[in-house]
Formats: sequence, C-alpha cells, structure tokens
Amino acid sequence: KIEIEGVTAGAFSAISGMEATTEVIAFDNDDDMIRRKRPGRTSYSNIILKRGFTNNTELWDWYKAVTDGAVERKAGSIIILDEAMGEIMRYNFFEAWPCRWKNFVLDAGTPGLLVEELEIVVEKIERG
Repeated sequence: KIEIEGVTAGAFSAISGMEATTEVIAFDNDDDMIRRKRPGRTSYSNIILKRGFTNNTELWDWYKAVTDGAVERKAGSIIILDEAMGEIMRYNFFEAWPCRWKNFVLDAGTPGLLVEELEIVVEKIERG
C-alpha cells in the first residue's frame, strides 16, 4: 500500500521505478598511474503507481495542483504487506510531486479492468 502525507492513497496493483543511481567521478592523483574513482551525487528514478479505477480524486487533485502551478511536495511510504495485511517492509520517499497522470483506456469492445497510472518525482528514497 501507499501512504502519502495529506493524501489517502490506499492499495495499488503495481509500483515500479524504485531505483537509485550514484554517479562515478574519475580523477587523477598526481603521479599515480591508476585513474581513481569516487562516488558522486545520487539520484532517484520516478516512481510509477498503478491502480484500478476508484472514485477517490485525491491523487488527481494533487496532480491538478501541479498543472495549475502549485507544486505540493509530499513525503510518503511504500509499504509491503504480507497475506494477513501485516507490514513486512517499508520504503520512505521525500519531496515527491506528480509529474504524469495516465487515464485508463476506454474500449467497449475489450473487457477488462480500468487502470489509472500516476508518476511521481522523488528526491530521496530510504528503506525504513
């Protein structure tokens, strides 16, 4: 499940994009013939949330605020649950805001679940 401050987000069918990358800085050290490397800045990929259709508009409203010029940065958690709905693990994210919203495909000739997608920018992820 997802918890986002000020937003009751609930359960999602899929979450992707949880990735961190640290730059590699190569440098020369005087007379040393070996090129040395050290870690640089770390960046985090955007997180993509997918869920079945719901009448709850809180995530849409958060995205709409961004399109209206009012970025609301929020912290939140991605919580992994066991079969009894007990928490197994949690990832906390910070300074998040939605950058993309994708509506479900409407096709009367194709039965199936209506899936909504929201992509959020994050500046940091920690395992909690």
